Amino acid sequence: MTTTNRMLLRSGHVLSMDPDIGDLPDGDVLIEDGKIVAVARDISADAEVLDMTGRILVPGFVDTHRHTWETPIRGCAPNATLDDYFVEVLDTFAPVYGPEDVYAGNLAGSLECLNAGITTLVDWSHINNSPEHPDAAVQALGETGIRAQYAYGSANTSLADYWYESKIAVPGDDVRRVRERHFSSDDGLLTMGLATRGPGFCSNDVVEAEWRLARELGIPITVHVGMGRLAGRFGMVKQLDGLGLLGSDTTYVHCCYFSEEEWRLVADSGGTVSIAPQVETQMGHGWPPVMKAIEYGLRPSLSIDVVTTVPGDMFTQIRAAFGAERARVNAACWQADTPVPETMLTARQMLEIVTVNGAHVAGLEHRTGSLTPGKRADVVAIDATALNVAPLIDPVAAVTLSADVSNVETVIVDGVVRKRDGKLLGDVGRARRLVEESRDRLTAAVAARGKREA
Repeated sequence: MTTTNRMLLRSGHVLSMDPDIGDLPDGDVLIEDGKIVAVARDISADAEVLDMTGRILVPGFVDTHRHTWETPIRGCAPNATLDDYFVEVLDTFAPVYGPEDVYAGNLAGSLECLNAGITTLVDWSHINNSPEHPDAAVQALGETGIRAQYAYGSANTSLADYWYESKIAVPGDDVRRVRERHFSSDDGLLTMGLATRGPGFCSNDVVEAEWRLARELGIPITVHVGMGRLAGRFGMVKQLDGLGLLGSDTTYVHCCYFSEEEWRLVADSGGTVSIAPQVETQMGHGWPPVMKAIEYGLRPSLSIDVVTTVPGDMFTQIRAAFGAERARVNAACWQADTPVPETMLTARQMLEIVTVNGAHVAGLEHRTGSLTPGKRADVVAIDATALNVAPLIDPVAAVTLSADVSNVETVIVDGVVRKRDGKLLGDVGRARRLVEESRDRLTAAVAARGKREA
């Protein structure tokens, strides 16, 4: 006889992000065997009860683009522009990364996500210097219990070889091996994508080979486009259109320097958009194009990108996007001496962007992104009694503009509690030790290489 595992989240302020359910100021969420089965007031059930009085319940945040492998070198490039990043990170640290460093980075990085209420992650893993590297990345993601799309990327042993009109495609045989070994089903917590460099960075032959490979394997594609002084001029989407490669299976990351034609091409092809606002404003990619994406009927998502240079939580990204977008519009209206438009971004839109929109962009909206019966139970409880959140007037504003990582009290992924009473249930001590050892190993290897080259 099988036992049903039931959990009842009682008396929380539920922000379901499901238009049919709406907000429930005193609502319950019933979870059975990892699935949400009811969201309503006063649910009666024989279940483990978690008292959510004074808590705001939201769907888990979705980070649609993070180079998780960079966790051991957190903060190594605080003042970097995008151009600097290529040299300071991809040409300095990436070539000396071993599989053990990727494992440590993905372990600590995905625990960091869970701690911050990020329950779904697109891991943009362009560190596959050997076949052991992707295995290490996937193993670490699996051990933490996060929901993730592992996006297999290129090696990064040389800027010249991999980023300047590269003639080297990702190794198809190894991508097929990883697909078969780790992702034979698309129904698990972990799914697979392809992280491709795209036109401007690679020859057309490589671009076409990588797009073909992803489509042969039935996995989504994610690519950086339209960013910064250099890559903003490539017209990458237009080039992809010229190659006949645009499709609804592709996520375009950054999109800061798109022509109007490129916005239309992405929208018309059913593509999706990931925006990393703190990185984009800080590192010179361009203004985060949140409203631009919305104007073209797209549903933008947010992402962290690199912890070498910015914090790894979604609260930072929400505020960076909200502030930057409104600053841009306010400045334009001041210049033109016109009132601000009614389409100014709102706090509720920001919450949609980091939950249900994120799930849409990650290709997982059928599974997560809202507190909807039938979806998997990815739920975050925010402590609204904390001094930096109380007193509660507008719960959406509390989450988007007041709360921080310290207020993330409970995190549930696929019905499993991963953080309880403000404490991660994973082995944080081991993860920190491994990531510190990796930092020491990497910085020593970079120093030794520098001496050899001097």
